[in-house]
Amino acid sequence: QVQLVESGGGLVQAGDSLRLSCAASGRTASTYAMAWFRQAPGKEREFVASITYSGGSPYYTDSVKGRFTISRDNAKNTVYLQMNNLKPEDTAHYYCRLTGNYWGKGTAVIVSS
Repeated sequence: QVQLVESGGGLVQAGDSLRLSCAASGRTASTYAMAWFRQAPGKEREFVASITYSGGSPYYTDSVKGRFTISRDNAKNTVYLQMNNLKPEDTAHYYCRLTGNYWGKGTAVIVSS
């Protein structure tokens, strides 16, 4: 029943910004933690950011601190990832995760130099 749909990816230049969205359905996302992961071709999937919908504070991996911001809109059961000052090394498929090991299909982010 759980469905996660990411959107907002694209091809951008270094220094540009993107905002990714993850819309959840089939479960009340406002009471569960959600997170963003990313995976570049040929590399392992890595954690990017997480946020609790019922409380707590956002957490980020060191490489994106100060550039990325995770936020939520409980009325829309949606989590966002605002990505500023994008770098070529941010190029990857970005995945949304919901507690219970539910994943979206991902959205591609490509940052050219």
